[in-house]
Amino acid sequence: MKRNELIKQISDTTKTWDVVIVGGGATGLGCAVDAATRGYSVALFEWEDFAKATSSRSTKLVHGGVRYLAQGDVPLVLEALHERGLLKKNAPHLVKDQCFLIPNYRHWDNFLYTVGLTVYDILAGRLSFGRSKYISSKKTVEYLPIVQEKGLKGGVVYHDGQFDDSRLAINLAQSCVEKGGCPLNRMRVVGILHNAAGVAAGVKVKDLLSGQLYEVKAKAVINATGIFVDSIMEMDVPTHEHMVKPSQGVHLVLDRSFLQSDYAIMIPKTDDGRVLFAVPWHDKVVVGTTDTVREKPELEPQALEKEIEFILNTAGRYMKRKPERKDVFSVFAGLRPLAAPKKEGKSTKEISRSHKIFVSRNKMVTITGGKWTTYRKMAEDTIDKAIDLGLLEKRKCVTKDFKIHGYQLNPDLKDHLYIYGSDIPALKALMASDPAMAEKLHPKYNYTVAEVVWAIREEMALTVEDILARRVRLLFLDARVAVEIAPEVARIIARELGYNQAWIEEQVREFTALSKHYILE
Repeated sequence: MKRNELIKQISDTTKTWDVVIVGGGATGLGCAVDAATRGYSVALFEWEDFAKATSSRSTKLVHGGVRYLAQGDVPLVLEALHERGLLKKNAPHLVKDQCFLIPNYRHWDNFLYTVGLTVYDILAGRLSFGRSKYISSKKTVEYLPIVQEKGLKGGVVYHDGQFDDSRLAINLAQSCVEKGGCPLNRMRVVGILHNAAGVAAGVKVKDLLSGQLYEVKAKAVINATGIFVDSIMEMDVPTHEHMVKPSQGVHLVLDRSFLQSDYAIMIPKTDDGRVLFAVPWHDKVVVGTTDTVREKPELEPQALEKEIEFILNTAGRYMKRKPERKDVFSVFAGLRPLAAPKKEGKSTKEISRSHKIFVSRNKMVTITGGKWTTYRKMAEDTIDKAIDLGLLEKRKCVTKDFKIHGYQLNPDLKDHLYIYGSDIPALKALMASDPAMAEKLHPKYNYTVAEVVWAIREEMALTVEDILARRVRLLFLDARVAVEIAPEVARIIARELGYNQAWIEEQVREFTALSKHYILE
């Protein structure tokens, strides 16, 4: 993950890569790992930071999708449950079993969800995380002390997965490099190259740090830019009709005292027809989500007042202590890339979450839709499509059994360093090398100076935001504290990368402005 060394690789104008991927979120990185593990040469370009947009703003679940089962989309649930099992097997340092509890206030719901979730378990087969079961109202209160007891008729417990999304993205980028791939952030694709026959044959890309332009030739070009796929498709075919409709999902982060349990809550029916989750995550609780159609894709979407109120009110109905605005540590919004319905006005929650692959007349392959849980299958299907088009020689996918960087069985979840998996010894050695490295960034949290240095040296972090939003997640967990420590983080980066005081001040200004979107006044 040494950016300068990777840039040298794409500087070779005589080289034709097997695959060039545009987009460094879950899907793009998944495609890069799939291609690299098959033995193809692959370069990936992300115009911001890895997982900057949708892929760092999920509900932090690796799940089959209970809601999709209720909608009758059994093929999607089957696929997602299978992929959930593979992801836990291949990244056990990041994906863990999470028990969920559905509190029910009608006897019929107890029956309905027990039956439905038993089907969910059966569909998971040998990759099941555990059996669902009905529990009494007394047990429900025992498991979830904060639950609203009035009218409670019992509950249903089931199992799904929980993870850290942007940490998995970083591990995928590291895996790609280890397999000879070349993933780069802050590289903006500004044009698609075409050969004499008009076939997409590479990209023009601009290094946003140096301003340098590169032409990178490739046999196959893959557009995996999520909510931004239309803009890349227009570079390939200027008359392209827009096909992605962004749907916004908002999450609020609360103190763990609002849950007082290792169980997550799942509310299967809300006013807008979605499910609502309250999930333990890094000693906080993530509550969400919403489903709001937005007109255009945005890199930094903002929660609407009505979404914030909806989450607070809905969660408050099921909790003894109703959360208020002042209780929110951070609010974050993400945009899902949904293939736009032909019939206008169709609700986004009715649009299938399954992924879709499009091939332009110039043979550029675009992958969109889907969700984090199915990223591996999406990547496999995309590279297979490039093979079917005759762009790549046939090679078999091997990612079903590929151990992702950081792979470590049975991590100690009480140690905040568990997310680093097999890198923990190297990180601890860095802390031991200098007392300053082991110093905490803030007294309330265990994050250390060493983690910032590690992110710069080993994980291609370049800015304060890269570190506090996507490497150590503090912007998402406690936005006010993130602002407090931004100057110190900027100084560490400047020391590592040779920047001056003016750069430090600009970084702090930019991060402080950004963080305002994450803080509820």
